[in-house]
Amino acid sequence: MKKLLLVIFFISISTGAYAIPSFQQVKDDYKSSEALLLDRHGKVIHELRIDLNGRRLEWVSVKDISPALINAVISSEDKRFFQHNGVDWFSVVSAVASNVTEGSKRGASTITMQLVSLFEDGLKPRHGKRTLGQKWKQMMGARQLEREWTKDEIMEAYLNLITFRGELQGISAASRGLYDKHPSGLDRNESLLLAALIRSPNAPSELVAKRACVLSSHLNYADACEDLQSLAQKKLTGSYLVRQQIAIAPHVAYQLLKHDNMQISSTLDADLQRFSSEALNYQLNALKSQNVNDGAVLVVENRTGDILVYIGGTESSARYVDGVRARRQAGSTLKPFLYAIAFEKKLFTPASVLNDSPVDIPTEYGIYKPENYDNDFKGQVSARTALASSLNIPAVRTLTLVGEENFIQKLKHLGFNLNRTDGYYGPSLALGTADVSLYELVNAFRTLANGGSWSDLRLTSDNTVGRWKKIYSEEAVFLVSDILSDRDARSVTFSLENPLSTKFRSAVKTGTSKDMRDNWCVGYSQDYTVGVWVGNFTGEPMWDVSGVSGAAPVWLEIMNYLHKDLPMRPRKIPGGARKEKVSFANRLEPDRDDWFIKGTEPAGIHGENLVLLSNSQNTDSPRILYPPDGAVYAIDPDIPEEQQRIFFELRGSNSHVLWMLDGEALGKDISTVSWKPKPGRHTLSLADNSSSVIESVNFIIKGDSTYMKE
Repeated sequence: MKKLLLVIFFISISTGAYAIPSFQQVKDDYKSSEALLLDRHGKVIHELRIDLNGRRLEWVSVKDISPALINAVISSEDKRFFQHNGVDWFSVVSAVASNVTEGSKRGASTITMQLVSLFEDGLKPRHGKRTLGQKWKQMMGARQLEREWTKDEIMEAYLNLITFRGELQGISAASRGLYDKHPSGLDRNESLLLAALIRSPNAPSELVAKRACVLSSHLNYADACEDLQSLAQKKLTGSYLVRQQIAIAPHVAYQLLKHDNMQISSTLDADLQRFSSEALNYQLNALKSQNVNDGAVLVVENRTGDILVYIGGTESSARYVDGVRARRQAGSTLKPFLYAIAFEKKLFTPASVLNDSPVDIPTEYGIYKPENYDNDFKGQVSARTALASSLNIPAVRTLTLVGEENFIQKLKHLGFNLNRTDGYYGPSLALGTADVSLYELVNAFRTLANGGSWSDLRLTSDNTVGRWKKIYSEEAVFLVSDILSDRDARSVTFSLENPLSTKFRSAVKTGTSKDMRDNWCVGYSQDYTVGVWVGNFTGEPMWDVSGVSGAAPVWLEIMNYLHKDLPMRPRKIPGGARKEKVSFANRLEPDRDDWFIKGTEPAGIHGENLVLLSNSQNTDSPRILYPPDGAVYAIDPDIPEEQQRIFFELRGSNSHVLWMLDGEALGKDISTVSWKPKPGRHTLSLADNSSSVIESVNFIIKGDSTYMKE
């Protein structure tokens, strides 16, 4: 006791400085265990825990803490908090006397002294209690702290830094974790329990309730014990839950928020993200009876590539599945990029006549028979109608003209990750049998909106816009965009009234994969590109859901929201685009004005220069229809060798035409030639009567590959 009194006397006359951080420094050094994702306007749109060592939430001002809690803490820990200057000498003397006369272990630490101990590891108790030296330093530090900080600052820092229960550090984590409310809303009994936890955060609930009951009597709260026991049993015996205050962009948060990024700004728009999520959830609820449970939305700004909305799934979806990045069959959404190649290469024009009739296409897998979505054939239609109404057979015929390898390379330039080789996709690639992501699709359609130029998308504005790459000519994508915005041309399949029609100029394409497993709608205006996918993360098929009834209503809602305050602007017409009047023979389609790339306009207005792609009707000039240039095939070891054949086909007149393979004649004056495949590189040619080569294509036969059948 004499030693302790000497220490007290020394402290009372000591004026030595103690290294105390400033209040602002402590506040600045405080780190929440939760990282915050901000939108483009600085609004918090998601909070995500990134530190697993303790649960610390936002720093709370003393003004935002319930007075009931502050009163309970002062009564429990430091009754004369507002009277002393860091050390409560009355409590010190009383504690010394009790220790000597009663042998108790009563302490005398003030709130200020406890706070000082949190600043320095060397002041933490050793073997359950502090040494006299530690006590001396603690008391000296408390006096110094009281000279430099206000009482409100001391109380605020104390309540934000102490541990209340388990890993719950600070009043915000304790209040939200145990009571699911902010510290400002704590009532009397909740405050009593929290104050009782300070001395022993992990004590059994019965002991905490008992301490809270004693504290209640000190504060003259009548008849509180029974309620405190019930509350302690309910809140302190089970697991706690810190409910996220806002969590509307989980997939972006997982991508951007790391351990060293406590707060980061994104390109997302909080209001648009919330609206899009509500629109998606509404549609999914409407489609539940048709076995549609999941969906995803991506919205980007065309000019910058900023991602404004990123919804990888709904609240009820598989938590860690990102529907924006997941790869699914593209369905008909790839057709615009195929037709753009045909227009750019001037293989045909929007007014060219294509044949939508049954066709058998020989492949290394056998005969491929494409069909339309509605199992109907429209006969002869213009390319405009074929693309706008998403007819399948004209698209497959177009792929034979363009060439599968050419199409694959163009899709890769657009950002699609197509890693299958050796002729894996075949003619069905025109119908979207390749796996793509919504992320890839949206940026590819954004390329069409940007006149054929491609750049990366971005989620943070501090990333500079990537280098632009020219993928298509402005004229080619202008023709495609004009077709995809043509309500009349679309009506053959979708009718005039459908969710693809907007009051402003927009281009849009839907797609449905095999067995209705995936449903897409992607479209764009001058300013924005919006993509929507609906389906099931499990891969289960939907029941009678098309692009128009599935994803399109969500697309329309978002597009209308984006353009509600935007003025209409005239579209930019490329210098190489020409509008001409077109009339069709036999009034195949109504007369109209149509767009052409300069040099491809029809000579007259009766359609005499239009191209017809058909098995039964040919143009005069013979061309190789199949195989496409650059094709790669594999001999199937499971099919008897004598039964394996490749069929060569030509388009146009077969009169006076000689088929030649690697310089040797195969047949003359015939449209189709059957050939037994042999491993190696081959050159197939068409020659005229004078043996002059009209056209040649190269292809490869591999003999050691294993087939992968769709």
